[in-house]
Amino acid sequence: MSEQPKSLIPYGKQSIDDDDLAAVAAALRADYLTTGPRIAEFEAAFATAVGAKHAMVCSNGTAALHLSAMALGIGPDDIVLAPTLSFLATANGPHYTGARIVFMDCDPETALVRPQDVEDALERAGGSVKAIFITHMNGQICDIEAISKIARRIGAYLVEDACHAVGTEYTDSQGITRQVGDGAYSDLTNFSLHPVKTITMGEGGVVTTNDSTLHKQMCRLRSHGMTRDPDEFEVEELAFAADGLPNPWYYEMPSPGYNYRATDIQCALGMTQLAKLPRFAEKRRSLASEYDALLAKHNGPMRRFGRVEGCDPVLHLYVALIDFAAIGLDRGGFMRQLSALGIGTQVHYLPIHRQTYYAKLNPGLSLPGADTYYSQCLSLPLYADMTSEDVRRVMDALKSLGA
Repeated sequence: MSEQPKSLIPYGKQSIDDDDLAAVAAALRADYLTTGPRIAEFEAAFATAVGAKHAMVCSNGTAALHLSAMALGIGPDDIVLAPTLSFLATANGPHYTGARIVFMDCDPETALVRPQDVEDALERAGGSVKAIFITHMNGQICDIEAISKIARRIGAYLVEDACHAVGTEYTDSQGITRQVGDGAYSDLTNFSLHPVKTITMGEGGVVTTNDSTLHKQMCRLRSHGMTRDPDEFEVEELAFAADGLPNPWYYEMPSPGYNYRATDIQCALGMTQLAKLPRFAEKRRSLASEYDALLAKHNGPMRRFGRVEGCDPVLHLYVALIDFAAIGLDRGGFMRQLSALGIGTQVHYLPIHRQTYYAKLNPGLSLPGADTYYSQCLSLPLYADMTSEDVRRVMDALKSLGA
């Protein structure tokens, strides 16, 4: 009798429990499916969780990055530094507003932008830089204090793409343990709550900030640019009745925005998921430690990706760096063979400066750190419902193929 194939271990997936289902069902039975009370409840809870004054929830992480760029007033002819090793949205967000993107290289072991990568990009920028966007790749944090000093020196905004890093903590130079998103060293921090992230809303994005003006601007821009605040109305003859009270139907659009709203259904799921963040974080850290221990004993052409001192990450991705030439397989063939063994993997990411659109805007650009990391990286399964047995099965499969 032939052996039954083992079920697939995907590289990532959501963890949904009965309390999540109950919360969504309750939201569906409520009076508001969107623009209701769950929006503000979730925003307050998220801000508290990361230690920020404000949180703005929106439809997805890309929308969060776009709203960040709009709120900062980034427009045509402005220069923005962005990491080449990140998802497309980190560059696209400010580019949607017309910015010229100057790409930064990264550490070939960690995929994180280093202060020197920022300085190198500044030399190539050829003008005043409006903002610096950095990505905390895989869940580890960049040297945000050093990069923040550079941003202040040149008068630029600093925006964190923390879509991989919800729950990550780090110790700063003052010995203070901080949460990613508390805004201690940046103007805005962006999060994604996509299903493969540590917590999910199905789709969803959050921006945290300690700047009340930026927060208010983003909240307006996520809903067509409209305001219903009587203090902001400009056309008094339309806005107010004869008795001086605002007309109850009235709104104004000082400038256009987008429909980037999140729904009460999404936020209901977000609330129950956020309550489980400590448990999910502990599980991801435990699984990462198990991978680390197994890789530490391994002598093949595979090693763990680099670690950052002083950072206690909640990893979104666990990355192995593999010499595929030493195995005798290209990466695509290696991944297909792993899939046949029931192991799902992924590559994060093709450097953005090599994407067709941006390559045409940046002909001949060489960013060797990113290219080196990209040539070796393979994202292994990591999610809250994994078991220690799953980790061992992943490692056994990798080693069976020569890694």
